[in-house]
Amino acid sequence: MDFFFSIIGFFASGGMFMFPILVVFAVGFAISVERFVTLATVTNKNQVVWDKVQPLLANGDFDGAREMTSDDESTISQVLNMGLSLQGAVRRREDIEIAMEESMMEIVPRLEKRTPYVALASSIATLLGLLGTIMGLIQAFTAVANANPAEKADLLSASISVAMNTTAFGLMVAIPLLIIHAILTSKTGDIVDSLEMATVKALNVFSKRAKFAIEA
Repeated sequence: MDFFFSIIGFFASGGMFMFPILVVFAVGFAISVERFVTLATVTNKNQVVWDKVQPLLANGDFDGAREMTSDDESTISQVLNMGLSLQGAVRRREDIEIAMEESMMEIVPRLEKRTPYVALASSIATLLGLLGTIMGLIQAFTAVANANPAEKADLLSASISVAMNTTAFGLMVAIPLLIIHAILTSKTGDIVDSLEMATVKALNVFSKRAKFAIEA
């Protein structure tokens, strides 16, 4: 209970800039949760689809793979289906690869959507904390200028302590958001890498099958 009251006291003594920082944290945290859920869902769906499609590709069952990916909305299905739709109709590997890369270019922005706002929220929280401290120091020195000389030192130290609370709170918000942004960026990168891996493996299968067909 004492810890709770100390937190309330810390927040109350920080001044008006504590509230904008709290709003920034709420927005950044909400975006982070939404992104974590979305990326986790995408990762799980992609893994499930790839575990089913990979054996079909390895066995040359392109019709089965095409049917499976066309009925699925996962990102890996969208990429693979673009290649499967051209497989057989187009012999050049480059043409299929370009089509799959085009699909990737549409998917990647959706994976990165709103993630930069987490880093932005971190920067804004830091700047608001510094601004609150500067404004607090201005008020402190203004108050000290009109104070009794015997009380100036105590009044100034107390005012500076209060003013520094906004910087501390801004950093307390900014650091976790910055770490979360790094984690989200890493997760997005892992998904993109897995899509590129699936693309390369599918293209290799297409090329081998086309080569066998020509030799036959």
